[in-house]
Amino acid sequence: MHGRIRTWGPGALVLLPTVLLLGYFVYGLIAWSFNTSLTNRHTARKGPADYVGFENYGHLFGEERFINSLKNLGVLTVAFIVGTLIFGLLWALLLEKGVPGESIFRSVYLFPMAISMIASGVVWGWLLNPSQGEDARGLNRLFEILHLNFLENPWWTAGSRWTTMASIALPAVWQLSGYIMALFLAGFRGIPPELREAARVDGASEFKLYRHVLFPQLSPIALSALIILGHMSLKLFDLIYAITGPNQFRTEVPSVYMWNTLLRSDQAKAAAIAIVLLAVVAVLVIPYIAYTVRQENEE
Repeated sequence: MHGRIRTWGPGALVLLPTVLLLGYFVYGLIAWSFNTSLTNRHTARKGPADYVGFENYGHLFGEERFINSLKNLGVLTVAFIVGTLIFGLLWALLLEKGVPGESIFRSVYLFPMAISMIASGVVWGWLLNPSQGEDARGLNRLFEILHLNFLENPWWTAGSRWTTMASIALPAVWQLSGYIMALFLAGFRGIPPELREAARVDGASEFKLYRHVLFPQLSPIALSALIILGHMSLKLFDLIYAITGPNQFRTEVPSVYMWNTLLRSDQAKAAAIAIVLLAVVAVLVIPYIAYTVRQENEE
């Protein structure tokens, strides 16, 4: 017994503060939010609240505004993931081939990650100014100067849901493509050179080399990138807030709706929205964790 204490005791003491903080500020607050979502605390009044079960969730999924925010989130997630994966993979392919000044290009691609989302949103809010013609600003003004007037558009202020949310996804794609590039580039550099040489000896063209040899080796990285981007798409609150403001129905996603609800002191409804977002994250993350654990056990 004393031997076990001497073995595990020091490590447990080192981890104890982290476990306590994590338990309180993460899992404890998740439990508090879930408990609040089951009550009728729709005002800032103090004191105990009555439990109403899952009534708040039923009202949420019956609201046109919340359903609209979920649809916006779905379109934003697809546009963000597809755009980021395409540009990240493209840049990784260019650097993987070997170019002069590769370190400079890597720094340029990764630099946007050093900028906070709110700062990026402020700049992109100006770049995506919807004014056109003589009053054009931002990118529309650039198109005007270059006589590419056909490219001018109202960005997020008009058009279909897809064009609106794709405009919002554009800054996020710019900011995180470098991160995905780094993941894919590390994957390319981790592939043994013998595989490339063997494929070329067998007469494989460059296209077939990537299609049948290199890309399959990157599937675990692609899956990780997909999960990471899916999770991050749920946290673009500050970017959307900075570009369009808090009261835009066209671009509202659940996180923005939750913020607006909390400002009205409707704690129960805001907590219910937070739990729904947590459930969406769990749907993305839990299968990935299960897959990773299964792969490790098989190895």
